[in-house]
Amino acid sequence: MTAPVFVADRLDGVGPEFVLDGPEGRHAVSVKRLRPGEAVVLTDGRGRWADGVVAAAEGKDRLVVDLRAVHEEAPAAPRITVVQALPKGDRGELAVETMTEVGVDAIVPWAASRCVTQWKGERGAKALAKWRTTAREAGKQSRRVRFPEVADDASTGQVAALLARADFAAVLHESGDTPLATAQLPAEGDIVLVVGPEGGISPQELTLFAEAGAGVYRLGPSVLRTSTAGTAASALLLGRTGRWS
Repeated sequence: MTAPVFVADRLDGVGPEFVLDGPEGRHAVSVKRLRPGEAVVLTDGRGRWADGVVAAAEGKDRLVVDLRAVHEEAPAAPRITVVQALPKGDRGELAVETMTEVGVDAIVPWAASRCVTQWKGERGAKALAKWRTTAREAGKQSRRVRFPEVADDASTGQVAALLARADFAAVLHESGDTPLATAQLPAEGDIVLVVGPEGGISPQELTLFAEAGAGVYRLGPSVLRTSTAGTAASALLLGRTGRWS
């Protein structure tokens, strides 16, 4: 079993002994119940990480770790970004959690025209914060040291601009004639995948995305929910690009 991962705000200039306290220390000591001699990994969530061994567990929220060398994990290629239309209820956090676990690099919340949920004001800020917290916790659970970026929620125009800059841009839609499993994928650069809302992507949105250079693809014979389609499609792309090899 791989060592549990905990987040340290910074790993630059730290000595061989590192004190993990606060919420992360409490989770390590009181929840994980780590004891001296057990292995841990500390990361800043941006690719820097260090493995270490627990030297002491003090009180309820203080873990002393003997660190080894600090490492840097390079960004994976090609980079995979999923534009996720806003689902209802807590299905957004489910989508973020599972996409993080499979290895997506960035997630862009999208306020599609047919989304029932709309992020506005304080409610929107809280929802975005939940998505970012979910990505952080799922990154730790899945033993990642580079967590996915969760962007600010994007308009349809901003999504089109993102697609126009991509090396491969795809929109998942049941009208697509080409299976995503047969698409020609780049070995480097940026892959951007759009997942629509439960009500579907509107014809106007499809036209705008096509003008930006995105192709329309189908995932399979069945229609997945918006909260699972991104994860299934990302897993397919990760396998086909060799990132899972």
